Amino acid sequence: MARTAAHEMFDRDAASRGLGMELIGAADGAAEVRMPVTPAMVNGHDIAHGGFVFLLADTAFACACNSHGPVTVAAGADIAFLRPVRTGEVLVAQARERVRQGRTGIYDVTVTREGTDEVVAEFRGRSHVVRAPGAPR
Repeated sequence: MARTAAHEMFDRDAASRGLGMELIGAADGAAEVRMPVTPAMVNGHDIAHGGFVFLLADTAFACACNSHGPVTVAAGADIAFLRPVRTGEVLVAQARERVRQGRTGIYDVTVTREGTDEVVAEFRGRSHVVRAPGAPR
């Protein structure tokens, strides 16, 4: 798969990479990111803190909406947590573009346990293009 602007962005994303996330692929408004759940991600109920699951989904969303090239950021997002996640599990977030019109877009992200179809969370993100490729920062 060819490298996109999303790959370049992910290479600079110290937060996501620091949590062990791996960009599997990103192109044409879609992306897939995986993350192992570590003991440092578990809350007082002995399940993964929802913030980490959100962060994984948000990273896949960012990679999908930046795969087109213009610098794009989140304008908002919502998540539904459907099943608990435990230490040692690996999560996979698959993002896909639903609509892109002008400078805005809507993306859906499904988070599953790796190797299964078991959905643990559903995320919807709204994007906004802030800068065209090559434009000064």
